[in-house]
Amino acid sequence: MFWDRVAGVYDVFANVINRKVHIELKRVVAGLISESDEVLECACGTGMLSTVIAPRCKKLVSTDFSEKMLEKTKKKCAGYANVELRKADILSLDEPDGSFDKVVAANVIHLLDEPEKALSELARVCRQDGTLIIPTYMNRDKNGKTSAFAKTVGKAGADFKRQFTEKSYKDFLRKTDSMTLRSFRYTEGSPAPSR
Repeated sequence: MFWDRVAGVYDVFANVINRKVHIELKRVVAGLISESDEVLECACGTGMLSTVIAPRCKKLVSTDFSEKMLEKTKKKCAGYANVELRKADILSLDEPDGSFDKVVAANVIHLLDEPEKALSELARVCRQDGTLIIPTYMNRDKNGKTSAFAKTVGKAGADFKRQFTEKSYKDFLRKTDSMTLRSFRYTEGSPAPSR
């Protein structure tokens, strides 16, 4: 699996190559979490967001499909007693309906064959008054041209099923009316909240 193969070097991408974007992403996501929240994070990768969510919430369940990514997250979150790690498929979560106050699935929607099914599953496990937090990369500019980033990462083996512009991502999210979604727009390497 691609994600198991890149787990050892993924943090170079997150902390060096795409550092500005991820610093801002962590800041924004952290600001959406409160100390009473029970949070599910899907596609946690190496734990970049897990480490900013954990100290701010009551409970965090971090999941990923990749065992190697979960190993990295486990090391980073070893000091947090409120973190539980699980291998999970975002399309079929083994969680009861309405279990979490916040459900985070960062930078994964563009990788899925069935993103609508994932959104439905994320909404299912989120409480009625909860919040879905689903930032993703904007891999095309407003004219539809694929970014250099998407081309490079694609050549490395990441299989982007979708390449969003800000407009196409908002349109995609509008199709999902099961609950209010909060998305993030990436502009010039920085996410900004939008509705």
